[in-house]
Amino acid sequence: MDGSIGDISAPGRIAEPDEGITIEELALAARNHGLPLEALRYDLTPAGLHYVLVHYDIPAADADAWKLTVGGRVRTPLTLDMRTLLSFPAVTQRVTMECAGNGRARLSPRPVSQPWLVEAVGTAEWTGVPLRTLLAEAGVEADAVEAVFTGADHGVERGIEQDYQRSLPLPMATGRDPEVLVAYEMNGRPLPPQHGHPLRLIVPGWYGMAHVKWLRDIALTDVPFTGFQQAVAYRYRQSPEDPGEPVTRIAPRALMIPPGFPDFMSRTRVVRPGRVRLEGRAWSGRAPVTTVEVSTDDGRSWSDAELAPPDGHGWAWRHWQASWTATPGSHVLSVRATDAEGHSQPLSQPWNRGGFANNLVQRISVLCAPGA
Repeated sequence: MDGSIGDISAPGRIAEPDEGITIEELALAARNHGLPLEALRYDLTPAGLHYVLVHYDIPAADADAWKLTVGGRVRTPLTLDMRTLLSFPAVTQRVTMECAGNGRARLSPRPVSQPWLVEAVGTAEWTGVPLRTLLAEAGVEADAVEAVFTGADHGVERGIEQDYQRSLPLPMATGRDPEVLVAYEMNGRPLPPQHGHPLRLIVPGWYGMAHVKWLRDIALTDVPFTGFQQAVAYRYRQSPEDPGEPVTRIAPRALMIPPGFPDFMSRTRVVRPGRVRLEGRAWSGRAPVTTVEVSTDDGRSWSDAELAPPDGHGWAWRHWQASWTATPGSHVLSVRATDAEGHSQPLSQPWNRGGFANNLVQRISVLCAPGA
């Protein structure tokens, strides 16, 4: 080793056949956490139960000293403190956020990274200033094409030292539906440290990598952004040489609250014979969910669940429920969502090297046993 950054930062790779979760992946899993599936019962996910993914470290952040700069291809560069941001008219949006790598650990072969199962999701009400308001204040130059967002978190990834940065096309950054927010509150309280205190981006309908946390700079550019998180990471690739397509909007997914009670290690559920209420949430970042189907025989047959009517929160999940008459023996329960554009969850894995957007249907093993 020559002491270079490259010596400590491995390239992306696919796990060898039969390779178990590595110590490095376990360390990531200990730092980041998913939503306990029983918390799907909440319309709004309590902040401590919402999924968390931190790429590098949670930076030290003093809201009283925090500054957000807006520059690049604007007529009037801005430097905004929290008091100034709070003086703008506030908007609150209920948004379901999901990690792009949700479901990665269930892929075969497995991409080596944060080993998500299906729990990397949560829904919160985010309050802040519409991004379009700040860009209008700065004045967008005619040649601007993208907005680049820089967070205060700094680290190394695949040998590249970097601040976490992502971009959005200008029409998305200035749009009204979805309306991108520069948020400072989560569920009516200041952002917790792990969720980006004191400022973060909220991009309704997009996977979590777009929702830049600890936001400190917005720069408009006249050329597309080619930073690591945009041009290297978060792309659908089938091979290392494949340039891939960018990861953007959330694919449809439904999750079920596991019924009954669990075995500690296997998480196999136990229910008693008779009527069992099945319920959960469904969402899509592409179009409203229109159908949720449930299977109680490992996907051999499907029946429609009852989907809650629209509630005005178009970028948040919807509740669904169904009834199942459990009989003694072993069962596998599944659920799948379909949205208004016809996108549905697949029954076989949608594989790519990053393990992104794996919205394969959920499978829950259940043992129906008579009571003692």
